[in-house]
Amino acid sequence: MKKAFITGISGQDGSYLSEFLLQKGYEVHGMIRRSSLETRTRIDHLYQDPHVSGRRFFLYYGDMTDSSCIFQLLNKIQPNEIYNLAAQSHVRISFENPEYTANVDAMGTIRLLEAIRTLRLDKTTKFYQASTSELFGRAKKMPQNEKTPFCPRSPYAAAKIYSYWITVNYREAYNIFATNGILFNHESPRRGDSFVTKKIVQNVADIYYNKANTLYLGNLDVSRDWGYAPDYVESMWKILQYEKPEDFVIATGETNTVRDFVEKAFKYVNIEIEWQGKGIDEIGIDKKTGKIIVKIDPWYFRPTEVDILVGDASKAKKLIGWEPKVKYEELIKIMMEDALKTRRL
Repeated sequence: MKKAFITGISGQDGSYLSEFLLQKGYEVHGMIRRSSLETRTRIDHLYQDPHVSGRRFFLYYGDMTDSSCIFQLLNKIQPNEIYNLAAQSHVRISFENPEYTANVDAMGTIRLLEAIRTLRLDKTTKFYQASTSELFGRAKKMPQNEKTPFCPRSPYAAAKIYSYWITVNYREAYNIFATNGILFNHESPRRGDSFVTKKIVQNVADIYYNKANTLYLGNLDVSRDWGYAPDYVESMWKILQYEKPEDFVIATGETNTVRDFVEKAFKYVNIEIEWQGKGIDEIGIDKKTGKIIVKIDPWYFRPTEVDILVGDASKAKKLIGWEPKVKYEELIKIMMEDALKTRRL
C-alpha cells in the first residue's frame, strides 16, 4: 500500500486529493495546523477514530515554519509521495503579510526538500510542489506554457518562484524525483470564502434570498483561466506517476473576466446585470428592479495587478493524458447550486 503525505490537507485541494488517493487504495497522511477552533470541515467526512483498525487516513499537527516537525513526520511516515499544497495562497493578503507568505510558501518548500535529502528518502519518495499561474504575472506570451518566462507581480508569486526553482534545483543537484505542477485557477464549492469566485456565488445566493443587498468587488476586468479543482488534483497524481520528474502547466486554455463570472452567476438565478459608470464608480444594477447589487471597493485592487492569465496544457495532455473534464459554465453551475443550497439555511 502506497503512503502519501499531504501538507495543506484541510484545504480545497488537499481534501479532494485525499478522497482521490483513498479511492486509489493509498494510505493518506496529512499535516494540519493547531488552532483553538478546529477547521477541518472539508475533511471531516474522511476522519477515522484512532482506535479503528485498518484505517488509512491519518492527521498530525504541524506547521510549514517548523523544520523539526517536518523532519519527524517524514521520518515516521516514510511516504512514497509528498504533495506540498500548504501555502498562504491569497494574493491580496500576501501584500499585507509578505514575510509570513515567504516563510510558509518559499521556506516551507525547502524544509520539505531538505528533509527528503537528509533522511535519504530520495530513492523512495516522489515530491510534488504546488506551483501557480501567478508565476507568469504580466506575461507577454499568450497562452502561457512551461517555457513562458516568469514575471511575478505579488509577494505570493515571488515566494512561489523560489519554491519552483528550488524544486528544480534539488531535482538536478540531488536526483530527487521533484516536480512542479503549475496549476491555473481552479475552483469548487470547497474554495475559501475570501476567494473571488466563492465570494461571488455566495453573495449572489444571499442577494437572491434577500439576505444581502450588495456584492463588493475589485477589478472586474481581470481575466483568469478557471478550472474545476477535482480535475486538477487528478493531474497532481498523474504528474508523480510519469516515468521521470518534469514540470507541467495545468489549465483549461479558456480565459474569462470577473465581470463575465458575475454576470453568469446572477443569470443562474434569473437576474440580469446592467453596468453603469466607470472605474471605482462603476455599479451593477438589477435590470428588472433597478437596485444596485454590485459595487467597487478599491481595497480589493492589488498594488500590482495581473491582467490576464490563460494556460496551454498541451504537454500534460500529451505526456500524462490529462485534460479538464468540467468547463467554465459548468463550473459556475456547480458552484451556484452549492451556494443556493448552503446559503438557504
